[in-house]
Amino acid sequence: MGPTKIDRALVADTALRLLNEVGLDGLTLRAIARELDVKAPALYWHFKDKQALLNEMATEMLRRMATDMGEPSTAGRDWRQGLTDMMCGLRAHLLRYRDGAKVYSGTHYTDTSYAAPMEANLRVLVDAGFSPGAAARAWFTAYSYTIGYVIEEQATGPDPVAGTEGYDLAARAERLAAYPLAAGAGAELFADHDAGFRTGLGAVVAGIAHALGPEGDAAP
Repeated sequence: MGPTKIDRALVADTALRLLNEVGLDGLTLRAIARELDVKAPALYWHFKDKQALLNEMATEMLRRMATDMGEPSTAGRDWRQGLTDMMCGLRAHLLRYRDGAKVYSGTHYTDTSYAAPMEANLRVLVDAGFSPGAAARAWFTAYSYTIGYVIEEQATGPDPVAGTEGYDLAARAERLAAYPLAAGAGAELFADHDAGFRTGLGAVVAGIAHALGPEGDAAP
């Protein structure tokens, strides 16, 4: 049997699969090479370093997300619901991968596959009366909240992908017994990530409507 023929797509796909086993810290070009049964230097023909690989991984995650979510529809839908659905979809896709939000954040896409979904999502806001600048700021604000939330969510657990449990809230409350408000906050912050995300996102969207929306205080 001859050596494995590899290309960028195969390496990125393998890296995303391996990510769920070892996490971001354990994901190395050497580990990926072992998984592909090739020598590590073979990967450097395609990726000069780990950051270059992470860029391709994030781009592939976006491609898959765009395929699954499709183009947003504006028929009979309020922009608030469209933005909420967009961010809920982003969170769901990031949670498919261990440390998915850390991989996705701060990377540079390797092609323009992000442009069409971004254009469509911004169009929903502009068609609702946002200026192009306000639409961009609204989208980025909700996006930043989602990325940050999922980074914290995956760091604190529980994480079904990694098999880790979350905080022991009873033990936490006992440690913080002298600080009743901080102790009581644990149930709100760590007990139900789904509900917490939606509540926070609702506040973000309401703030966007007030500060950036066509009927908000900052509207021209």
